[in-house]
Amino acid sequence: MLRTFFVRLSENPSLRSFAERSALGRRVSGRFVAGTQIADAVRATQAVNHAGMSVSIDNLGENVTNPDEARHSAQLYHQILDAIAANHLHANISLKLTHMGLDVDEKLAREIVSGLVAKAASMDPPGFVRVDMEGSPYTQRTLDFVHELHRRPGNAKSVGTVIQSYLRRSDSDVEKLLAEGIRIRLCKGAYKESEEIAFPAKSDVDASYVKLMKTLMKSGIYHGLATHDASIIQQAQAFATREKLSRDSFEFQMLYGIRRDLQQSLVRDGWRVRVYIPFGSEWYPYFMRRLGERPANVLFIARNLLRA
Repeated sequence: MLRTFFVRLSENPSLRSFAERSALGRRVSGRFVAGTQIADAVRATQAVNHAGMSVSIDNLGENVTNPDEARHSAQLYHQILDAIAANHLHANISLKLTHMGLDVDEKLAREIVSGLVAKAASMDPPGFVRVDMEGSPYTQRTLDFVHELHRRPGNAKSVGTVIQSYLRRSDSDVEKLLAEGIRIRLCKGAYKESEEIAFPAKSDVDASYVKLMKTLMKSGIYHGLATHDASIIQQAQAFATREKLSRDSFEFQMLYGIRRDLQQSLVRDGWRVRVYIPFGSEWYPYFMRRLGERPANVLFIARNLLRA
């Protein structure tokens, strides 16, 4: 399968090293990654805000190998929050716990993320930190930490997480998160998982997504529906209309550079849209997973490389 092929490429250290250092690699990734610097992310965010959409900014990276890398990653996120405030951006941040040092020192990772959430909560207006979901070995640890963060005084409106519809456990996880009023980004999932813990068939993943989507939409909590699937988007719109749900009670979320036509169409029709904008030098694993999710992305890149 195409998806499996690109997931394996995303895990190849030699290809990653070559791609992230080469001019060709940066050129190819430019459609889906804003750039390598915070200023690049700010410019991309301003353009998306001008088009009527909000943003989630992600400094790409995962699985740091020492405490200094984790602290450096955290400092970049503090600078992003400062840039959001200074430029009056309609944006929040997304981060991965392994980028904050979870594999190196769990106590350090918790301190780092706790500090970022506290900073976001103190902003005017309050900011928001989305703790991204990674592969299944991190699912429970991520959820446990998000529950803990959310319970701390002052944090309730400033931290949320991600649920992947391809995991068989997601029904139970959603129930527990909703019981505490935690905001969720619902996506299908981009990691290679075994059939024991994840649905192997696309039809089952889609069915799980729609079921969870309806639960979230009726929860009274503001959630994000992360999908480029036009059929699922239409089902969400029809469900909102049928259940008389306000269009500002949830948002659609899409990736930077993918289905921009659909993003703009949703905005024109009065739906809320948030664009996930990644930046940074460690873009290769993210880029490969995006190619694997949607064959049209591969064709788009190939066409543009052939242009003069």
